[in-house]
Amino acid sequence: MKGNKLLHVIKDGNIVVPLYLLKRRKELKITLEEFLFLMYLYNKGNKLIFNPNLFKEDLNMELVDVMKLISALTDKDLITVDVEVNDKGIREEYINLDNFYNKVNLIMLEDANNKEMDSDIFSFVENEFSRTLSPSEFEFIKAWLENGNSEEFIKEAVKEASINGVSNLRYVDKILYEWNKKGFKTLEDIQKNKKEFREKKKENVEIFEYDWLDENED
Repeated sequence: MKGNKLLHVIKDGNIVVPLYLLKRRKELKITLEEFLFLMYLYNKGNKLIFNPNLFKEDLNMELVDVMKLISALTDKDLITVDVEVNDKGIREEYINLDNFYNKVNLIMLEDANNKEMDSDIFSFVENEFSRTLSPSEFEFIKAWLENGNSEEFIKEAVKEASINGVSNLRYVDKILYEWNKKGFKTLEDIQKNKKEFREKKKENVEIFEYDWLDENED
């Protein structure tokens, strides 16, 4: 119920919700109701006087619901209620949003680092394959990263594909699948496995071309 009330406040134009924060709400690990209430506090600005009755009137909510939201955001370390003594010696309580701002800043820094990393891996694949990647191939690579494949492993798999004369991401995907299935964690694991395979096949190392997809065909 309180969520519907908060949504009405937003629809009436009383709360502005930045699109970036809306998209990253899950990373703050809060419910929709908590997020909307946090946006209300955000719109009021930092060092907002702690006045639950005012919040209740602004949002047309029950006081108990307002206090539950404040308690939840405090427990999740997104806001604090600070006490200060003003010039007249009177103690006043304020809502402090510094923790929220710090967490948003960390999310933005992580996004920036990921964009830099993505740009590097995309450029690497294009250089290795000597062609421009298609939009679907960009999404393919992003999926590898999101599924936990390191940039280091992806580059190594792309190199393996190039050695075998293949510039197809599905081929690279099969290589990554094999490595994950074998439990490889480092590049040393890959090199060790290749060495063992060479010894097993008694191939000439100087002219040997290793094809991960043919390994299990014997």
